[in-house]
Amino acid sequence: MDGPDEKQTQSQEQLIGDLRQVIENAEELLKNTDHYTSVLYQSARAKLAQALLAANEELERCEDAQLLRMIEATHRANLLHRDLSGEDKLMRAFD
Repeated sequence: MDGPDEKQTQSQEQLIGDLRQVIENAEELLKNTDHYTSVLYQSARAKLAQALLAANEELERCEDAQLLRMIEATHRANLLHRDLSGEDKLMRAFD
């Protein structure tokens, strides 16, 4: 059964995946609407571009935080199992 940490990690991974998808869709929308020249479209596109910038920054922050959690979890596992070398870590992965 999944523990609370695993469920939280899965939720965070889902959120990151969803955010990536929204960013990709918004970038595609921007690309496909660049030929519209009305002030209304240009204003909406500028707002979307700003939101995309913020979303990309947040995605990077989330991915960095996730990577740090994975590194910390690996370090804790290495200490717990007394993995002193790369070979020890590799062999434990195949146990």
